[in-house]
Amino acid sequence: MALDFAQDRSMTRKAMKAEMLDADTERALAVAWRDHRDEAAMHRLINAHMRLAISVAGRFKRYGAPMNDLIQEAGLGLMKAADKFDPDRGFRFSTYAIWWIKASVQEYVMRNWSMVRTGSTSSQKSLFFNLRRVQAQLERDAAQQGVDLTGYELREKIAVEIGVPLRDVEMMTGRLAGSDFSLNATQSSEDEGREWIDILPDDSAQAPEVVQASHDTAQLRDWLVAAMANLKPREQYILRERKLRDDTRTLESLGNELGLSKERVRQLEAAALEKMRKRLEAGSREVHDLLD
Repeated sequence: MALDFAQDRSMTRKAMKAEMLDADTERALAVAWRDHRDEAAMHRLINAHMRLAISVAGRFKRYGAPMNDLIQEAGLGLMKAADKFDPDRGFRFSTYAIWWIKASVQEYVMRNWSMVRTGSTSSQKSLFFNLRRVQAQLERDAAQQGVDLTGYELREKIAVEIGVPLRDVEMMTGRLAGSDFSLNATQSSEDEGREWIDILPDDSAQAPEVVQASHDTAQLRDWLVAAMANLKPREQYILRERKLRDDTRTLESLGNELGLSKERVRQLEAAALEKMRKRLEAGSREVHDLLD
């Protein structure tokens, strides 16, 4: 333990002494790694951001994992971020990297929390890292109001607060309450004999994929909103009614409303889409491909 502590302090001191990169230098290093696989540039970029990785790792000490291991996992997340970072998107590396670092450390904590995996879906991850905080807040609120919540009522409120299914709350409450159980053990007397094996995690996307998809979706939405803003009001209206509504309008119904022929509405829609395509193509070839 003393050796681990000394290693932690040594790594922290080394990270704190690393250089602070300005935006231009940071971008040049990222481009050198992306375009030329310049390992020296990649190592310099990573070393300059290890203080960020150590800071994120420190937030997870309360889960009982060795700090040294947490820092190593944070470093792996930082390396993944450096490998996937696109400097042409216009944001700083730290903004992008923090999500990969956090995802990597969370995965490690959940893998090592128990011999039986706590869970891998997004709702289970949210529960693992937020259940106790939300439960404590709900219990304080209930106490202030003089309300005595049963265990089932408390779990119902937690499910609503975090926005996850009640069965996930019940599963996670049991997992965090004690040591490992048999997969054939029942969760509680209120579960009508349901066994733990019935709720094993599925094979949905893991944290790194979720982070990447979330980031790309947000960027795509911003580009689309900007492209829509360049259209004329009538063109925006036609596209909203034809493409963005759940119950999309027909060309004929829009023509009747706007006093235009069905063919004219189709021409305006096609012209508006072409304007957006050109706008998006100028900003990102990736988005252009998505629209094909």
